[in-house]
Amino acid sequence: MLLVVLCSSREAGAQYLFTPFIGGAFGGNTAFLNLEQGAGSTQLIFGGSAGWLGAGIVGVEADFAYAPRFFESDNLAGEIVGSNVVTLSGNAIVAVPLSVSQYSLRPYAIGGVGLVHSSIEFFNPAASPAVDDNSLAFNIGGGAMGFLTPRTGVRFELRHFRTFEREINEVRGELLPRLSFWRFTVGVVVRG
Repeated sequence: MLLVVLCSSREAGAQYLFTPFIGGAFGGNTAFLNLEQGAGSTQLIFGGSAGWLGAGIVGVEADFAYAPRFFESDNLAGEIVGSNVVTLSGNAIVAVPLSVSQYSLRPYAIGGVGLVHSSIEFFNPAASPAVDDNSLAFNIGGGAMGFLTPRTGVRFELRHFRTFEREINEVRGELLPRLSFWRFTVGVVVRG
């Protein structure tokens, strides 16, 4: 009986999805010392996700993203020698069922929890100690995907990331999340 249940539980239309993506991180805010105010500007972000999405409304996904120079601005002051942000999260997907969207554009909502790693190395480490922080964070957002061929398609997505931990920003004196930002990405979806 267990074998019958396991074999029949595979939904028609269920699919494994692999999505490399590129986009921008913007609207950032941080409690870390942000001498160049780069967290608030638009920064390059890229990564990938792997997940499973059923023909119904439920799916799951693992997501990884990397944003080099996240805390740096384009000015030549050079207060920051290097910086980056890395996100790794597990997410739940709630999508419009295939019976409604058929194989056209399929909207979805997504959210989950994971790790955000923030790294900042300052030009003068004696005056400003380096930041090497791992924080638990959540993300929530939405997007849409559409397939151009039976195996490949395009995915557009907007998400908000925010750490659970909050701290006082030394410069502004405000209680802020260690890091929060928005991410807009475009990716190529490959059905497995």
